[in-house]
Amino acid sequence: MNATQTSIKVLISHFKKQFPLNKEEQAALTDHFTEKKVKRKGFILQAGDVCRHFTFVVSGCFKLYAVDKNEKEHNLQFAVEDEWVTDLSSFYAEKPSMVYIEAIEPSVILQVKHGDLLHLYTSYHKFDRNFRIIIERKYIDLQQRILQNISLTADERYQDFMDQHPELANRLPNTQIASYLGVTPEFLSKVRKKLVKK
Repeated sequence: MNATQTSIKVLISHFKKQFPLNKEEQAALTDHFTEKKVKRKGFILQAGDVCRHFTFVVSGCFKLYAVDKNEKEHNLQFAVEDEWVTDLSSFYAEKPSMVYIEAIEPSVILQVKHGDLLHLYTSYHKFDRNFRIIIERKYIDLQQRILQNISLTADERYQDFMDQHPELANRLPNTQIASYLGVTPEFLSKVRKKLVKK
């Protein structure tokens, strides 16, 4: 299904935060992005598959996670409206992914294929700059997350999560947040109660 004008308008607004787009550049988005509706618990990537798309969330919420040898899930990233989600390593190297990307809520997304994205890079330099900023921010987020995991307590990690993503607290079950923070749901409940008392 081609991208609808409503979804494309959301994407254009997203890009305009960095650089204004002319009519030709806006038309290129319509030509190269595809809209998709994803049901709750639907996958847009599974481990073992090659990640073929860079995905923009128009509405809804996704989790990117890995599964260990004991079948335990470890959430690495959440993506909500006006955010991007992909397995960068698999997408650019075109190798099988080690992660899953699953919808936590019914969602609407816009996706661009690898070849189409490269075409946008070379034909419209504004998109090359935009996606460089997107990837740089993802790298910074990942670096900060690693530093937090080695330097902050679970209480501090939860507080930081709440400061950075206050809107997610009411959208995500405790189990999902606990998995992201690397604690049990029971421990997270204790942390929350402790903070409420303060």
